[in-house]
Order: sequence, then structure tokens, then C-alpha cells
Amino acid sequence: MSMQEAVLNLTRVKLRDQERLERVGYLAEYPQYPIREDVKYGTFTDAVPRGGNAGGGGQPGWVLKCKGWETDPNSYIYFTVQGSNWAKTAEAIGRPEWANDPNYATAPARQPHIFDIFAEIEKFLADKTKYEAVEHFSKFDVPCSPVLSMKELKHDKFLQSIGTIVSVPHKVRGSYWTVGCPMKFSEFTPEITSAPLLGEHTDEVLRELGYTDQQIAELHKKGAVGSTGIESLSKPKSESKKEEVLQF
Repeated sequence: MSMQEAVLNLTRVKLRDQERLERVGYLAEYPQYPIREDVKYGTFTDAVPRGGNAGGGGQPGWVLKCKGWETDPNSYIYFTVQGSNWAKTAEAIGRPEWANDPNYATAPARQPHIFDIFAEIEKFLADKTKYEAVEHFSKFDVPCSPVLSMKELKHDKFLQSIGTIVSVPHKVRGSYWTVGCPMKFSEFTPEITSAPLLGEHTDEVLRELGYTDQQIAELHKKGAVGSTGIESLSKPKSESKKEEVLQF
């Protein structure tokens, strides 16, 4: 698969937004461009704006601070304000009166106040960690998710269990963690293995080409082909260490 094609598929919503922008000239739900009396939808260029902390995609979303954000750069959640469950959102943040308030009850009415709404939610989150925030909002079916650090991703037991984060053995360096394959099928799950060592299959290829073991040994002796370094693992530590020092 082409990497460009795969990543473009992930951004298909933005391509859809480009189509909308070219047809109507604005994208009403982008919170970077709130509705104002003097400028209805802010100032859009002819290209979809960079998302920044906003997701776009039809519903206003933003990255919000949680407890500890002053010292922890990962104490955030991504929050989406959805029209279909606005009443539950208002209830979840302790502002149930907003559900029927004409200034907040509809998406067009909320747009001029969208950053005020996000600020109010951040006040509500001030004493909650990102995980406590997600747990709270899930009770109201309000969509949000924690912003995870790479450490949290690496050690996530669920991601490990489904093969999204995998431990891969290496013949020389030992095991290491890496990203698995996102494509998983009922009868085929890709196996993630380490890359072959430099020269690991040289002897095998030479044999397929008709070289004898003696000829291959001579090629190694002359330095015409390289060694994988695997044999150093079976040597005494002192000898292996001496070779490593010499190599570097």
C-alpha cells in the first residue's frame, strides 16, 4: 500500500470539507471561525484550515485541559460538542439550563459562544484527571477521549492484547516494542518480526547460487562478504566485549 494513499484515507473528512468549502465558502462548525455580527463566519481562504486543537468534521471539537495540565503536558482530553446529545452534554458539565437556552440550544446558536462553552467545560475539569473526565462523560454518552502520551500508548495493555503494540525479538539487541499492523482479519493476522541483520542471509543466498561451503568460507576469509555478528553471542563476554570496542 502507498503511504500517501493510506494517510489520505485517514484525512478523508478534510477532503470532504474542502469540497464543502469550495461550494459554500465557509465551514460553519470550525470553532476557529465563530459567527460574529460583523463577520458571519470569520475569514476563510480557499483551503480548509489546519485543525490545530479543533477536529472539524461537522461537530465542534477542542483539546481541553484537565487536572495537572500545568506540569503534565499530557493532561488533556479531546472533547466534541454534538448536537444530537447537547442536552446530556449540558447536564454532564453541570449546566442543565443550557439545554433549552435559546443562546445554546442549537448548533448555530452555540457557535458564537463555542469558546465560552469550552472554557466552562475546562472549569468543570479542573479537579479531574483525563481518565476521570472520560469516565464521567461516558456515563452521559458524551464523546471524548484522553490525549495519550507515547509512554501510555506503549504500556497500554489493551493495545498490546490486540497486537497494535507488539514486542519483537531481535537476535542481537534483545526484544523491543514497536507498532503492529492495523489490518487484522479473522483468518490472517500479520506477524511482526525484526528486520534481518546485515548479511544474515548471505550464506543462504550464496548456496542457492551454487557456492560450496568451502567457497563461502573463503569469501568470508577474504572479507568479500560480511558477518552478521550473531556468532559473537556465543563467545565469552570478555571476547565479545573486546570486539565491540574495536568495532566502535
